[in-house]
Amino acid sequence: MANLSQQDKSKVAIGRDYETMGLNYLIGCGLTKITQNYYSRYGEIDLIMQDQNCIVFVECRFRKNSNYGYASESITPQKINKIKKTATHYLKTQKKLLAICRFDVIAIDNKTINWIKNAF
Repeated sequence: MANLSQQDKSKVAIGRDYETMGLNYLIGCGLTKITQNYYSRYGEIDLIMQDQNCIVFVECRFRKNSNYGYASESITPQKINKIKKTATHYLKTQKKLLAICRFDVIAIDNKTINWIKNAF
């Protein structure tokens, strides 16, 4: 992570910790991890999981307090578009275009986890 300030590095580390919390929660609910932090030229997907016969693309969001709204409210239409394009890229490269898939959100507000299935 070149050229990140100490504060930015701290934010990245905090984000990774909450992402790991979400990952562990989903594993505890019976999902299987396929990959984490999948990147394409369109964007990034935090988690790609398997839920029985369904590929699940997961966006993890957190807020330590609600001063600026809740974690689930922080996903913009632009972010949703990037996630969908990145998911399509993943499905194409994995030759799984006909796979059943869904888009979930793990929203963590003050360490309370809210799993929103079929969020968009």
